[in-house]
Amino acid sequence: MNLIHSIEHWGDRHHPQWLDYFRIALGVVILAKGISFVNDQEAVRRLIEQTNFQLSIWGAVHYVVFTHLVGGLFIIFGFQTRLAALLIFPVVVGAVFFVNITSGFSFLNSELWLSVVVLVLLAVFMIVGSGRFSLDHAMNKPGYRRSI
Repeated sequence: MNLIHSIEHWGDRHHPQWLDYFRIALGVVILAKGISFVNDQEAVRRLIEQTNFQLSIWGAVHYVVFTHLVGGLFIIFGFQTRLAALLIFPVVVGAVFFVNITSGFSFLNSELWLSVVVLVLLAVFMIVGSGRFSLDHAMNKPGYRRSI
């Protein structure tokens, strides 16, 4: 546990403000993908069936949709960013290595490249956290009033 706390402390102290804009953009992309999953659940079911996992298909569909919607909102607002990124991470790993890679590793496969960028950004935010412009930062400071 000491290593995890050291990583969290380092990430909190070395978080540039411009990285908060990437966090918000990442959250918007994840939330938009979750909304698209809600609008077309049959496509999500087909994507999960392509992976040939032995899990319950509908349970996996609900997990994917839930993590994208709730996790996207948490990342946008900077609330429990590390936890949200950790919960979304396996879904995006599955998207990169089991779903999108089957379409080919080319520049024309934009869904693969978007998934890779999201995967990298999730890993970054699991380390550096949510930053100054977040609910986590505001809630950790008792009596702290930030003017926007």
